Amino acid sequence: MGFVLRLPLIVILAGIGSLAMIVPGLYAHVQDLHKIGSIFLGCAGLFFLLSVILALSTADEPEGPRARSVLLTMLGTMAVLPAMLAVPFAFSLPDTGFFNAWWEMVSCLTTTGASLYSAELLAPPLHLWRALVGWMGGLFMLVAAVALLAPLRVGGFEILASPYGRGERFERLPRSADGRAIMMPMAVPVLQTEAADPVYRVIRVGRVVLPLYAGLTALMWVALLMLGEPGLVALTRAMGTLSTSGISPVSGPAGQGSGVVGEVVIFLFLIPALSRRFWPGGRELKVGASLLDDPELRMAAGAVLLVSVLLFGRHFFGAIGVSPTGAVGVLETLDSAASAAWGGIFTGLSYLTTTGWNSLEWQGARNWSGLSSPGLMLAGLAMMGGGVATTAGGVKLLRVYALARHSERELEKIVHPSSVGGGGMLARRLRREGAYLAFIFFMLFAITLAVVVMMISVQQIEFDSATILSIAALTNTGPLAGAIPLTPVFQGSAGMAGAPWQGWAGLPAATKAILAGAMVLGRLETLAILALLSPEYWRR
Repeated sequence: MGFVLRLPLIVILAGIGSLAMIVPGLYAHVQDLHKIGSIFLGCAGLFFLLSVILALSTADEPEGPRARSVLLTMLGTMAVLPAMLAVPFAFSLPDTGFFNAWWEMVSCLTTTGASLYSAELLAPPLHLWRALVGWMGGLFMLVAAVALLAPLRVGGFEILASPYGRGERFERLPRSADGRAIMMPMAVPVLQTEAADPVYRVIRVGRVVLPLYAGLTALMWVALLMLGEPGLVALTRAMGTLSTSGISPVSGPAGQGSGVVGEVVIFLFLIPALSRRFWPGGRELKVGASLLDDPELRMAAGAVLLVSVLLFGRHFFGAIGVSPTGAVGVLETLDSAASAAWGGIFTGLSYLTTTGWNSLEWQGARNWSGLSSPGLMLAGLAMMGGGVATTAGGVKLLRVYALARHSERELEKIVHPSSVGGGGMLARRLRREGAYLAFIFFMLFAITLAVVVMMISVQQIEFDSATILSIAALTNTGPLAGAIPLTPVFQGSAGMAGAPWQGWAGLPAATKAILAGAMVLGRLETLAILALLSPEYWRR
């Protein structure tokens, strides 16, 4: 373990990525796809050997200011590491280019889930590889949020950080009876060095998060298998749900093999993407004492129910006697109404967590609502995003909650100027410093979205299509491009790519590069990228 702690983090991640290639390689041989299996196993051996060589060459170098390289390591993981992961994918698809394979791996590793390829055109081992890369990307974000971003107070942890370094959130420890100073374990120099080391923190947090993350994935896999899903589909659905990547080997609704019961299972396993309190290391982000008082869960429930009510209630009173499917009668209508309500609830939560799966009843919900473009509501949910320090993307629910509480307090002060807000120290900090930082992040997100839309629109793409593609990339919600029909104006070909209406396949290479950068930016968040550009970060 001491040798591993001396290695750069990206070298360790490269070794893990190379070993992960063994899984689709063995699966390909089981499926009698020996050529693909040999490619993956050969790449696994080659890149693991290169990782070992890099480890031996970097282990004895002086450490230096390794804490400053945290954000650079995360940026390299999301932008450079996919180049290694794309090699077996590109060799397995001779008709595609390395750039397209790299773009695919960036989409998977950032848990965006957008794809240039139609589902039926990829071999099962390639689908497994895409899902596995997305699963590892979700695990990396769960670990990095606590181990790397939390000490830097970025990635959402800045919302509840003590202003000006005050430790007012915790009670002071009582002085000892004899008046001598208490030697805390973290005061030992060796332990201080380990705790400040990013690799040590990643390994320590990974040991705790990985068993729960893998256990929930296996549990969901078994549940979907029992409900009738095929093995590969059930596994990729489980990986795509826990990582919120939305990667699946089949196109269509989420429960097409397991039915509504399978969608209920997926719905339950999407809930951990709404709050960090379901994962280890979420103590700093707890605002409420119980689940009912958790602000992120309450915001999520309110947003999902609001969208469902808007879709469900628009035509409810006017369509009591007639169902959207043509059935006549109260019982038939109520059955269709319940199906439409479930379609709105499941799809709303799916896009709020930036997973992007549609329900079997989503089309019924659209028909029931009578709205021509209800998918725009899904775009709004994706922009709102899931919980802080989870696998979900977007602005994050805690920031939206801080802005909502600040707005509520401002309205109260208009009516009662001399009133006292109350709510405790944590609530006051959330309404003041937290809301201020949340507003800054929201403005940065809006500016980034405008810049990406402008850069894409230069390539002669319709404005509405450019907007949806930019939102899908920045919020890491790739399936959003398929939920809203886009204008098929794209020219060119991407080899074995899918239909142009999906919004990704026929894009020019420059536009793909811009969207890949937007995916990385959305995954790491704008504040973290700005920290890289700060002179304070590079000052020795």
